[in-house]
Amino acid sequence: MIQQILQFLLEVISGLVAGACLLRMYMQAQRIPFNNPVGQLVFALSNWLVLPLRKFLPAKGKYDWASLAGALLVMVVQYLLLWLLIGGRGSAALVPVLAIFGVLRMVLTGLIGILIVYAILSWVQPQSPIASILYRLSEPLLRPLRKVIPLIGGVDLSALAAIIVIQILLMVLASVQFNVLAGVAAL
Repeated sequence: MIQQILQFLLEVISGLVAGACLLRMYMQAQRIPFNNPVGQLVFALSNWLVLPLRKFLPAKGKYDWASLAGALLVMVVQYLLLWLLIGGRGSAALVPVLAIFGVLRMVLTGLIGILIVYAILSWVQPQSPIASILYRLSEPLLRPLRKVIPLIGGVDLSALAAIIVIQILLMVLASVQFNVLAGVAAL
């Protein structure tokens, strides 16, 4: 039971920090200012990790590679600690592979979270202070779908379609992860 509690706490902490790093990267890529509650939270959770990494990985173009490296580093530490928590059974070579798949899974589930909160706020409180931020984060995903999916009874179903597509991508990712891990374990 203690092992499950430690695993849960480790997943929550690493999820918050890695998620903040990924959201920071996405917000910077979308040129969303950080002078809002979401941006301040992202900075508070990720500055301690991203700023030192920027010395080695400066931002190029519109992508902040230090934020991505921070998320990946957090996931490597999480899986390494989980591996140690289970007694070091299995190959430690799986840790970086698991971390890469963990980051990819976090990106997709994070996008689902953004879309769900955006859809709910657009219905119940469209004038919320974070509604414009969520709109700018969701729009690159929804714009192509809106060209294909018409309004049905005045209702925009593009967010639902995007969530379905991302869920399918999560299923594909799980299958690829299983096959890759099976291949690495066989070595």
